[in-house]
Amino acid sequence: MAELPPLSLYIHTPWCVRKCPYCDFNSHEPQNRELPEKAYLRALLADLDADLAFAAKRPLVSIFIGGGTPSLLSPRFYRALLEAIQTRLNFAPDIEITLEANPGTTEQHRFSGYRKAGINRLSLGVQSFHPEQLEALGRIHSGEEAVAAVSQARAAGFTNINIDLMHGLPGQTPERALADIDQALALAPEHLSWYQLTLEPNTAFHSHPPVLPEEESLWEIQDQGHERLEAAGFSRYEISAYAKPGHASRHNMNYWQFGDYLGIGAGAHSKVSHINGSAEWVIERRWKTRQPEAYLQRFGDLRGFVAGKREVSAAELPLEFAMNALRLTEGVPMALWSAHTGQPERVLNKRLQSAVKKGLLEETAKSLRASPQGLLFLNGLLTEISDEE
Repeated sequence: MAELPPLSLYIHTPWCVRKCPYCDFNSHEPQNRELPEKAYLRALLADLDADLAFAAKRPLVSIFIGGGTPSLLSPRFYRALLEAIQTRLNFAPDIEITLEANPGTTEQHRFSGYRKAGINRLSLGVQSFHPEQLEALGRIHSGEEAVAAVSQARAAGFTNINIDLMHGLPGQTPERALADIDQALALAPEHLSWYQLTLEPNTAFHSHPPVLPEEESLWEIQDQGHERLEAAGFSRYEISAYAKPGHASRHNMNYWQFGDYLGIGAGAHSKVSHINGSAEWVIERRWKTRQPEAYLQRFGDLRGFVAGKREVSAAELPLEFAMNALRLTEGVPMALWSAHTGQPERVLNKRLQSAVKKGLLEETAKSLRASPQGLLFLNGLLTEISDEE
């Protein structure tokens, strides 16, 4: 049997205190103050049990608990969940287990409880430290609470912390955007996700667009912000991700290197590979029931939790692989193409020639890597790769 790609697990928590106007994730304000932790735990484990065959005895290299706002659920919930998962799947010795947390929903004892439950990486959704920007984004925390959350996480024993920051916000000047970076750097995180606000369909901001900074200001923010982050010892390893040495997100690296991942929880997505009875490599994308109440009702239902699935065709694979791999500033070894898709390198090479000629890809036999121009115009680069000759 062919060796399958590394395997991760994504767990979705669909509830949040308040829906932010820019958010297009599957998040919902709860109908009751008390979340249905016991029912959701039971459903998550049944969901995982139905997908265990796709693990093919591979250990989990990472677990990512995203949302919504996962920190609304108790440490007791995560301890029970992770213990139950470990009875079903092997954990790699150095497994990375990340929890997304909102600074407005955490306290010292909760951070300590999360760490004791086995979570070893925190991703704090700060977005900005300025009150005007936080209000415009609909965030429920203050800049002071964000600073305190990092201090509390350190006191609880977390040595791997990511801070999520956004720029290009309504009414944001370059000075304020760069001040956010300075404040984040003063907190000494191991990882920074720094990305520009975009107006996504089906969001309040898309329906009623706010006034955003002009393009000239955006370029100034990006150039100077990048310089400050690199000067502070952070390496940009992905379009919007910066890390201290040894602290790139293993979970996201598995995504970008076209590894496999199981997705459990309301609206969670999976990408799984298997070898069929004809010894053919099959890559499948699956997604779960989206609405929290409907998801919980699927427990014990013969239909299961899967809302839809589709096989990725051979013709789609080059674009799907490139959409992930080319986000990495160092690209990926060309050998990953065959190792993670089951197809020979010549299939991908044929699609790359036009992009190489236009200077969007660096020409090398050993790696797939966007040129600096290609990173700036990634959508155009992907269009070149998607066009079949």
